[in-house]
Amino acid sequence: MAAAIDVIADVGFAQASLARIARHAGISKGLISYHFAGKEELMTEVVVVTYGAIAEHVLAAMKGVESPRELLRTHVLSVAAYMRGQRKGLKALGEIFGNLRDADGRARFGIRTNEEIYRSLEDIYRAGQAAGEFRDFDVRVMAVTHSAAVDAMFGYWVVHPEHDLDEHARQLADLLERACVT
Repeated sequence: MAAAIDVIADVGFAQASLARIARHAGISKGLISYHFAGKEELMTEVVVVTYGAIAEHVLAAMKGVESPRELLRTHVLSVAAYMRGQRKGLKALGEIFGNLRDADGRARFGIRTNEEIYRSLEDIYRAGQAAGEFRDFDVRVMAVTHSAAVDAMFGYWVVHPEHDLDEHARQLADLLERACVT
């Protein structure tokens, strides 16, 4: 999977053949084919494993944080901290999201498949409202906006590597927090 990420980040989704990925990994294409039914299955696994690693990092950072305001901030800052070391992974994810299609020609990943992320963010916003830390608002709208803002932050950073990702994350956390408080 690391070889797949490297190749996709370097040459793009369309040029990332199983043969090219195998060469980069120093293995036979047959070995990849033994483990994955094809390129689509390998790309899906890259996304699933990457998102799992992100979730594990973010949940570990949130452990013990009780204030919804701090959970909100911790989410934004910890996902940025994790991804700071995953620049090629971000680029590869962008390529996969933009190119991998299901049988009906729809994007395999994206807004349609973000339900678990949205629900997790909604839980933070609901907890903030219940605790009186956050004003009344539609938690789905805020969760979708939050997720899209994080995605845009990473997309911008991939294109502009000189951009200060940590400062962007801090300001995004400030912005989201201020949008929520009464």
